[in-house]
Amino acid sequence: QVQLVESGGGLVQAGGSLRLSCVASGRTFSSYHMAWFRQAPEKEREFVAFITLSGAGTYYADSVKGRFTISRDNAKNTVYLQMNSLKPEDTAVYYCARKGGYGGNYYDTSMYNYWGQGTQVTVSS
Repeated sequence: QVQLVESGGGLVQAGGSLRLSCVASGRTFSSYHMAWFRQAPEKEREFVAFITLSGAGTYYADSVKGRFTISRDNAKNTVYLQMNSLKPEDTAVYYCARKGGYGGNYYDTSMYNYWGQGTQVTVSS
């Protein structure tokens, strides 16, 4: 059973930065694409960023492009999300997820079969 554990969330002022981490259990981390999603109160979970299994390819939601950076360290079974120039609208619970199988859209939540418990990010104005 795969476990994903996020950390690094917190309260930050607008314009500030946070770095989220997600550590995966198991020996096959480097075999899977990973992503970050977020969910604000009373809103659906939405795609934030995606990284290929090697780390060579990354994709971002338009709302975070140029401010957020996704990366991974396969030796540490960890995926990161560096968030800069944070805005109040970035406030949400952030989840890391492991993509299952082949194909499908990287921004589609149904393509992911393992999820972390989430970490709260709150950006004050």
